[in-house]
Amino acid sequence: MADFLNELARCGAVIAIYMTAWFVVALIKKDNSVADIAWGLGFVLVAIVTFPWKGFSFMPLLITAPVVVWGLRLAAHILLRNRKRGEDPRYAAWRRSWGRSFLWRSYLQVFLLQGLFLLVISTPVILVNTDRTYPYADHGLWLAGFLLWCLGFFFEAVGDAQLARFKRNATNRGKIMDRGLWRFSRHPNYFGEALMWWGIFLVATEVPYGWLTVVSPVLITFLLVRVSGIPLLEKKYAGNPEFQAYARRTSAFVPWIPKRP
Repeated sequence: MADFLNELARCGAVIAIYMTAWFVVALIKKDNSVADIAWGLGFVLVAIVTFPWKGFSFMPLLITAPVVVWGLRLAAHILLRNRKRGEDPRYAAWRRSWGRSFLWRSYLQVFLLQGLFLLVISTPVILVNTDRTYPYADHGLWLAGFLLWCLGFFFEAVGDAQLARFKRNATNRGKIMDRGLWRFSRHPNYFGEALMWWGIFLVATEVPYGWLTVVSPVLITFLLVRVSGIPLLEKKYAGNPEFQAYARRTSAFVPWIPKRP
C-alpha cells in the first residue's frame, strides 16, 4: 500500500504539470475545449508512467494496454471531431459568463479539477502497476473485467462512429440521431465509457486492496450521468419537440428496448 500511495502522489504531481501545460495551450489557442483531448491522453500518460517496464508481468499489461488503446482512440476521435469547429459551446458559454474571472476559473475549474478527476479514476491502473504481491490473477475476475471492458469499448467506439457518420450527412442537419446503438440509448458512448472503467476495476480486484478502487468507476459514472455528461449535452435540447419524443421512448444511459410512442 505504501508503494501505491507514493505512486499516487507522484502521479498527482505529473498530472498537475500536464494539465497546466494544456492550460497554456488553451490560452494560446483561445479554446478551452482542448481539455477534452487532454482527458484521454492523460490516462495514457498515467498508464505509461506507472507501468513496470523492467520484466514482463501479466496483470500490469492487462490493465495498461486497454487504457492506452481507449485513451488514444478517444483523443483522436475528439481531435478529428473538433477540427475547424472552434471552441465547444459549453466552454464558450463559460468564457462569456465568467467574465474577468475567466482566467483563474478556467485553470482551476476546467483543467486542475479535471486533473483531479483523472487521478482518482486512474487509481485501479496505479494500484495494479505498483503491486508486487505475486502471484495473483487467480479468481477469474480479471477475465470478467477484460470482457466487460471490451463490451464497453464496443459501445463507445461504435456509438461515436455512428454519430460521426450521421452528422457528416448534410441531410441530417438539425435532426436527432436515433439509429444504431442510439436507438437503444441516448448516450451509448457514455455508457460504454463507464462500462470500461467498471471492467478495469474488476481487473484491479485481483490485487490486494483492489476493492478500494471502486471509487474510480463510481466517479466516472456519476460524472457522466449527473454532472458533465448527459445533463450538459441534453440541456441544449430543452424545448425541442423531436428530442423530447426521442427521450420519452429511449433510455438515457443503459441500453434498453425503446418504448412504443
